[in-house]
Amino acid sequence: MNKAGFPMLAILTTVLTLGGTIVMGAESNRLANLKQPPLHTTMMGVLKGVADYHGLGLSAPMIFGLSGHAFLINIHVELCPSGPYCWKRENADPLIENMGMKMTDLGFFGTGAKEEARANVERRLREALDKSIPCSLINMENQIIDGYDQTGFFTAQPWAPHMNFPPARLSFGTWQEFGKEFHANFYTIEKAKPRDRQEAILASLDYAVDMHRNPAKHSSKAYGAGPLAYDNWIAAVPASGATHGNWWNATVWSESRRMAAAYFTEIGQANKDVAELCAQLNGEYLKIAANLNTASDKKMDPAAKISLLKETKQLESAAIEKVAKLAAALRIAKKP
Repeated sequence: MNKAGFPMLAILTTVLTLGGTIVMGAESNRLANLKQPPLHTTMMGVLKGVADYHGLGLSAPMIFGLSGHAFLINIHVELCPSGPYCWKRENADPLIENMGMKMTDLGFFGTGAKEEARANVERRLREALDKSIPCSLINMENQIIDGYDQTGFFTAQPWAPHMNFPPARLSFGTWQEFGKEFHANFYTIEKAKPRDRQEAILASLDYAVDMHRNPAKHSSKAYGAGPLAYDNWIAAVPASGATHGNWWNATVWSESRRMAAAYFTEIGQANKDVAELCAQLNGEYLKIAANLNTASDKKMDPAAKISLLKETKQLESAAIEKVAKLAAALRIAKKP
C-alpha cells in the first residue's frame, strides 16, 4: 500500500522499451497530498511540500529559517540567474534533517549521461516512490517528483497555471523535457526524526552567522555568499543591473529575507525572554527584504542601485550580529 491508501497496481507482464531504455515495474503510482507550493525559492517549495506530506507541521517561515535558507544570499560575478541554485547545499543537509527530512543525493547527470546511468537512477526513484518516499530533481528549477506512469515521472509545476514551466513530466530514457542540454541532480526525501526544536533553531542561527563570517565555505569559484555576494552584485551592476539575472536574484533573496523576518516572529512567540530582540530582527529583515525587492527593478538607475546595495550589505552585517546575540541569549535561557 502507498501512503495514499491505494493498493499498488499490478506489475506489468510486458517489457516497455522507451527511448532505448528497458523499464519494468508497477504500471503507475502517484503519491496523494504531495504538492509543491508556488514559492520563488523552489528548493524551499520542495521542502515545504514534502514536510506537509510527512505531517511535520512546519510553516513556510520555519522551513526557510530552520534550513538556514532565510539567511542565504549567493551571487555570481556576472549576476547570472544561477545564484539561487549554485551554492554548497551540503552544508545545509544537517539542518534539513533537523526538521525531519533526510535528503539523499542520487547523483549528478549531465547532457551526456549514459543510458545505463539514466535507467539506474530512474529505478531508484521508482523504488522510493513505491515506498511512499517523495523524490525531487533540480535542473532549471527544483521540482517534486510525486509519481510515475508507464512512460515517465510526474514533476511538479509550482507556478501553474500561470506558467507552463518547469515541465510537468520527465520521460523515461530520453529525458526529452530537459531539452538539448541539462545539468540535473535527483533526490529522495525520507522522513527522519526531527531534532529538538530549540536545538534546531540554534543550529540554524549558527549557520546564518557562519555564512556571513566565513562566506567562502558556503559557495564556490565565480560565486560569492554573504558579504561577498553583495560585492559581486555591486560590481556587476554597471554591466548586468538591468538583466533577468538581477531581477531573479533579487526576487529570490528578497523572499528569503521576508521569511527570515517571519521566522524571528515565530521564535519570539515561543521564547518570551527574547521577544524584543526577535521583534527588532523582524523589522531589520523586513527592511532588507524591501531593499532587495527595490533592487530587482531592471530600470533602476545604476548609481542608485549600487548605493542601495551598499546600504543593504551594511544592514545585513548589523542584523547578523543581532542573530549571534539571539543565539547566545537562547543558549543562556536553555541552561537549567
